[in-house]
Amino acid sequence: MNWKDTKFTKTFGTEFPIIQGPFGGKLSSVELTALVSNAGGLGSYGFQPFNVDEMIAISKKIRQETNKPFNVNLWVKDRDDSADQFQKEDFEKVIQLFRPYFEETGIEPPSFPLPVSPGFEEQIEAIFEIKPSVFSFVFGIPSADVLEKCRQLGIKTIGTATTLDEAIAIENAGVDAVVATGSDAGGHRVSFLDQAEKSLVGTFSLIPQVADHVKIPVIAAGGIADARGVKAAFSLGADAVQIGTAFLATKQSGTSNIHRNLLFSEDARYTTLTKVFTGRLSRGIRNRLTEELHEFQDSLAPYPLQGKITGKLGAYPANTETHPEFKSFWSGQAAPLLKHHNAKIFIESLIHELNGIM
Repeated sequence: MNWKDTKFTKTFGTEFPIIQGPFGGKLSSVELTALVSNAGGLGSYGFQPFNVDEMIAISKKIRQETNKPFNVNLWVKDRDDSADQFQKEDFEKVIQLFRPYFEETGIEPPSFPLPVSPGFEEQIEAIFEIKPSVFSFVFGIPSADVLEKCRQLGIKTIGTATTLDEAIAIENAGVDAVVATGSDAGGHRVSFLDQAEKSLVGTFSLIPQVADHVKIPVIAAGGIADARGVKAAFSLGADAVQIGTAFLATKQSGTSNIHRNLLFSEDARYTTLTKVFTGRLSRGIRNRLTEELHEFQDSLAPYPLQGKITGKLGAYPANTETHPEFKSFWSGQAAPLLKHHNAKIFIESLIHELNGIM
C-alpha cells in the first residue's frame, strides 16, 4: 500500500499523513500552520491561550495564507479542580518559594487574585464560528453536544490519548481520529482518565496497543523527528504521524531564537518532566528552575495559576529572550535527531525520504 493512502488521508483530505503538532503558550504561528497545510500535510495552531476575538482573527490570517485543511486545538479541561480552592495563603506559600528568583531578576511578583484565562466554554463558540476543517483537543473529551455540533458543521475532530483506555474512550465518544501521544513527546502530558504521572506510556508501546483496539485513524506522536520514526510508527499500526519538536525548532514557528538554538544544542539531550512552569506535568529541556525546584512539585499552584506566577517571572511563554534559566523550553526526547532549521525544507526532505523507503 502507498504510504500516503491511509485511513487518515481518506478521512481528513490531506495529501500526506503528516500533522504539525499544535503548540500552546503562543508558540504556534500562522506562517508555519499555512506552510505545512500548503505542503500537503495538516498544519495546526494551538488556541489554548487566546480569547474568542483573537481566535477568529488568527483563523482569518491562516485562511489568507492557505485554502487547504488546517487544524485548531483547544484544552477541554482548562482548569485544575483544586484551582477553585486556591486561597491567598496558598498563593503566598508559592510566592515564597519563587521569591529568590523574583528578587534576582528585579521583577515584582504577581498579586492575588491572579488573572483569569480564557475558558473552553467560551472558546468552543469561536470554533463553531470559525468552522475549521479540523478541531483537535487535549485534556479530555468535549461533551456529546459539542461533538454533534462539530459534525453538523462539517468539522472533523481529533482527540488525544496518553493511554489505551483514553484512546478507547475517544473512539466511543464518536471522535474521528485519535492521537496516541507517548511519554517521550515534548510539552504537556495531556492525560485525562488518570494522573499524568501514572500515564507515562512510551510512543512505540502505545501505538500498537491503540491500533489493535480502535477502528478510527491512529495518529502517532512523541519521539518522531525523521523518516525512520515515521516508518516505525506506520509499521506499528499508525495511520498518520504528528510531529511537534522538529517543527517547533524551525524558523517559521512562534518560539524564540534562544529556544530554537537550544533544541539544536547538546542541552536538548537532557529533558525532564516537570510541573514547575504551569502546574501540569510537561516535558522540556532541563534548566536551573527545573533542577532547583524538582523536589517541590507538590508545593506549586494548580493549573492555570502556576503559569501566571512563572509567567510574571518571564518563564512562560518562552518566546522572549530574557532570563533563559527560568524559561519553559519544551522539547521531546527526539530533539538530538533534529537537522532542519527551515520547515519547508524539513517537510520536503521528509516526504522525499519516505517515498524512498516506504
